[in-house]
Amino acid sequence: MVEAADAYLATFNAAGPQRTELLTRHWSPSATYTDPLAEVAGHDGIAALIDGVQAQFPGAVFSRLGEPDAHHRQLRFRWGLGPDGAEPVVVGFDVLVLDEDGRIRDVLGFLDRVPG
Repeated sequence: MVEAADAYLATFNAAGPQRTELLTRHWSPSATYTDPLAEVAGHDGIAALIDGVQAQFPGAVFSRLGEPDAHHRQLRFRWGLGPDGAEPVVVGFDVLVLDEDGRIRDVLGFLDRVPG
């Protein structure tokens, strides 16, 4: 299940055809994403959300902080967003729920630290 967390973060770091391929391979077509700032569904909604995050934080990279905790078809993990190799500017905690094929079906996101 660690692979799902890594695929999730890779999707948020990708753009263009690479992101489309990651969405197709690792995300259910009806996937939902909900956090305190956004609620979107489907590959197009998720891609638009990622475009917005990348525009707000140009050059920043998402990385996993620690090891995911998983059971059944769900996992939770912490992530950071910031310059590659530097202290994250944003820190969050997400729960992924996978479908029966192991693709990301639902994302429930929480923001632990955001810039003022």
